Amino acid sequence: MNYFELFDLPATFDVDVADLSTRYRELQKATHPDRFANASEQQKMLAVSRTAQINDGFQTLKEPIRRAEHLLELKGVDIKNETQTVKDTSFLMQQMEWREALEDISHSRDADAADELEQTFKQYRAAITEQLQHLLASDDASVIQNAADHVRKLKFMAKLQDELVRIQDALFE
Repeated sequence: MNYFELFDLPATFDVDVADLSTRYRELQKATHPDRFANASEQQKMLAVSRTAQINDGFQTLKEPIRRAEHLLELKGVDIKNETQTVKDTSFLMQQMEWREALEDISHSRDADAADELEQTFKQYRAAITEQLQHLLASDDASVIQNAADHVRKLKFMAKLQDELVRIQDALFE
């Protein structure tokens, strides 16, 4: 299922989330199962199925990593459930440093260091996301593989961010 077609949006990484939300509400209104209360069982089941597709499509397109994964899938690269890791050695070294920093913050309970690391994560994600936007516009196979690596990096960064949030929450308990 191409969710961009479902929402009548161009298949690009840069999505206007407000426009997506408006289209979502319109589609929900048109296909809501309550509108089919007096319809046949088959029509009711189709309405429920369509509503589920619309919900899944909205959740996929509104979240940047899931949106990027969907774009990759449309280009023939499925990384949603893969176990492949990033092969970029500089990124691997950076992630080791970040993990050490998280551990240090956890032990030292240094809120300022946590804030600094959060800013570092934010800047790194922004740079990767900007590059990803350009990479996903291509149909070249090697460029698309590079885009897949960028998505893997973003997925890793999301895990680091979650870990940092847990540490920050613990600092304020």
